[in-house]
Amino acid sequence: MPDILSAPSSATAAGDKLRTIRNRTFDEIAVGDSASIERTLTTQDIELFAVLSGDVNPQHLDAEYAASTRFHGVIAHGMLGGALISAVLGTRLPGPGTVYLGQTLKFLAPVHVGDTLRISVTVTARHEEKKRLTLACTCINQDGVTAISGEADVLAPTEHIERPRTTLPEVRMTVGNDGLQRLLDHVRPLGALRVAVVHPCDALSLSGALDARAAGLIEPVLVVPRARLLAVAQENGLDLAGIAIEDVPHSHAAAARAVELVLEGRVQALMKGSLHTDELMAAVVASQGGLRTKRRVSHCYVMQTPAYPRPFIITDAAINIAPTLQDKADIVRNAIDLAHAIGVAQPRVAILAAVETINPHMPATIDAAALCKMADRGQITGGLLDGPLAFDNAISIAAARTKGIVSEVAGRADILVVPDLESGNMLAKQLEYLGDAACAGIVLGARVPIVLTSRADSRETRMASCAVAVLLARHYQKAPL
Repeated sequence: MPDILSAPSSATAAGDKLRTIRNRTFDEIAVGDSASIERTLTTQDIELFAVLSGDVNPQHLDAEYAASTRFHGVIAHGMLGGALISAVLGTRLPGPGTVYLGQTLKFLAPVHVGDTLRISVTVTARHEEKKRLTLACTCINQDGVTAISGEADVLAPTEHIERPRTTLPEVRMTVGNDGLQRLLDHVRPLGALRVAVVHPCDALSLSGALDARAAGLIEPVLVVPRARLLAVAQENGLDLAGIAIEDVPHSHAAAARAVELVLEGRVQALMKGSLHTDELMAAVVASQGGLRTKRRVSHCYVMQTPAYPRPFIITDAAINIAPTLQDKADIVRNAIDLAHAIGVAQPRVAILAAVETINPHMPATIDAAALCKMADRGQITGGLLDGPLAFDNAISIAAARTKGIVSEVAGRADILVVPDLESGNMLAKQLEYLGDAACAGIVLGARVPIVLTSRADSRETRMASCAVAVLLARHYQKAPL
């Protein structure tokens, strides 16, 4: 009977392999021996390699530039593949104690974000007198295409080495704070937008409007009880010189008067102050004297997070609580309009659900399928739709490939359409507070853009929201709803 107490199980052996790194000595290695690892390339891999190497070639880092090249997208540095070959030699074959003497490489095919590489080394020659090995090296992608080939010359270890595997520190890339500045620099030449700021009766909303004015984004018209406004300005040392004021008795009147200013052609956008969102939106969507269009009103967050290579839109996370299919169609149309306004000519729209398959017990999956068919039949235009897609499949090419999803949208979505307000609001707030995302909030579907921010929003968020409103207003001038 085998000694079951001393014989290691397969699970124990696997766990030991994860915890321990060991080598093979020269005498234990024969011609034909091989080892390999697999690695799915991420945007973060490329960015981190750029930081370490200093190679900031836009082919590797600038998605817009890279899309115009013959590779049609961002590709990895060639030497990143070389580093992965080094990892096999140093940890698998021969392993710890290996001394790298030489390496040749041929770069045969580009490696894109989301490609899964199998990096292999195979011993082709042994040199007994100097304990040297020659190994053939290859990096082959998930389609069987050889991306890199070459030959390594190494000095093999002659003594056994076994050490605990080192736990690597987590490295997190962060977006610099120049994103807002680039946005402002892009928008400022378009000219200031005349904006009705509705009931700015606290320091945050008032100073946000004044900051946007100072940045050349808006020319505010403050629709507010004058006495309360002056008290807030005096208490917080805010200068109101040269700013138009529309005196109203209370917040409801402020919302109504702001809508009137739009109808009179005196302002080109609205900006929420310290009143409740419901108060403002009730005046906007009123059947008589409101700012309705043929579209349903919806909200979009424009977000940028360090974990994703481009800005993206989340909708609807603030207006429509439980949207119907028809509501979602307008939500998608509004988001596509916003994407066009910020410069995305053919936005990829991911219709989110908990799963990527259609399930009759999950209405979000049925809606997603219907929206995609509406796009196929020309009822929704201007973007490329796919769904249902789970969140990971929408933003990760690697996750989509693991699930066998073949899609132009999966892994590179520009717009994320959520099933309902609760899921959208939680997603956006999680990204902002746990994912270091920068964001801007805007309401679309009315006659003019509406800057909709919360009391907890930062100065940067308010500024970015005003900048997006400028872009959207100029877009509406060319293509009104």
